[in-house]
Amino acid sequence: MNQPKASPGIIIFALWLLVFSASSQIMIITPILPQIGEELGIGESALGTLVSAYAIMVGLCAIAAGPVSDKIGRRRILLLGTGVMTGALLLHHFVAGYYSFLAVRVAAGAAGGILSGSAVSYIGDYFPYNRRGWATGWVMSGMAFGQIAGIPLGIVLAGTYGFKAPFYLFAVAMAATFVMIWFRVPQPDVQRSVGRLTVASAVKNYRLMLSQGEIAAAALAYFTMFLGVSLFVVYLPYWLEQSLGATPNAIASLFVVGGIANVLTGPKAGKLSDRIGRKRIVILSCIGLSVVMLLTTVLVRELWVAYVLYFVTMVLVAMRLSPFSALLTALVSDERRGTLMSMTIALGQVGFAVGAAMAGPLYSRFGYGSNTVLGASAVLIMAGIVAYLVPEPNPQGAPSPNRTADVPADPARA
Repeated sequence: MNQPKASPGIIIFALWLLVFSASSQIMIITPILPQIGEELGIGESALGTLVSAYAIMVGLCAIAAGPVSDKIGRRRILLLGTGVMTGALLLHHFVAGYYSFLAVRVAAGAAGGILSGSAVSYIGDYFPYNRRGWATGWVMSGMAFGQIAGIPLGIVLAGTYGFKAPFYLFAVAMAATFVMIWFRVPQPDVQRSVGRLTVASAVKNYRLMLSQGEIAAAALAYFTMFLGVSLFVVYLPYWLEQSLGATPNAIASLFVVGGIANVLTGPKAGKLSDRIGRKRIVILSCIGLSVVMLLTTVLVRELWVAYVLYFVTMVLVAMRLSPFSALLTALVSDERRGTLMSMTIALGQVGFAVGAAMAGPLYSRFGYGSNTVLGASAVLIMAGIVAYLVPEPNPQGAPSPNRTADVPADPARA
């Protein structure tokens, strides 16, 4: 089959639609979880496992999908992931109880794991390093657009036609992504990994990567990035409800404001990082974010202040994500980029889960102030790791002079 021809704009839109669809089908679960429990007769204690099962499958399949994408090419992994995700979302039609819903969320989680890191890895393959911040910013804004438009629309559809309706919507969007990738997104002309791919070789490759100091530091920074956000965000709505009497509609609008901040900031931050460097923006945003977190319980005495502060928080979060993701794409060679991105995203999932698990006991015992202090501490730790342990590649994407020796591309050759 001949390679499809596409412009950079078409490629970015296809990847944007992928991120929008994939992230929206995750985020929609939380607001409609009570409705799911009511319609299917699932108890409160069991509802949480529908969320955790998805996260577990994402982490497991992401670790497996990274080396596979390096072997078979990014385009094929995108087609595989979008195809499986489309099928998994359509299977929500047959949900009739807890176990059937759990099964389709496990299938969706597997697809999410296949897709984890694939969009950013493709950007790393297709775009030169000095354009990756711009491209990553636009693609990742699909997540924020889902927060602004996809989730409110999904909630309306669920309230009108039942909880299955939003999954049909996102299945259609994911199917459109599959079609666009099939016809308009080519396989980048980059080196793929060679040699036989086995579980042993994949494990060895991960071990060799983590033995390289800058890779281990970047992975730890990604973990702390999501750890800090989780510590701060998970119990923010609960604190606002208890301290200021915020209604569910007010909380929903707060997240819409955060999504707008992401959309406005992500592409600009990515483009700016192409000009002045990634590390500078990441470090400055971490410092600013830690200050905002620490000031939250001090400044938020009225609900309107929470909107302003959350807008600033999401601006600073977006300022980190796009530049840091672009920086990661240049830390390894082409044939190992998928492995690195999948590994870091899996660690990000773990970081978010750990933060969420810590947030509850902290809140109940010490109050929300403890969440903000530990969240700010994690953010500052990330800033220190990036400042001192993660190298800044030059504008052409080559490693900086202080970078250690690269790990062999193929573990079989090591």
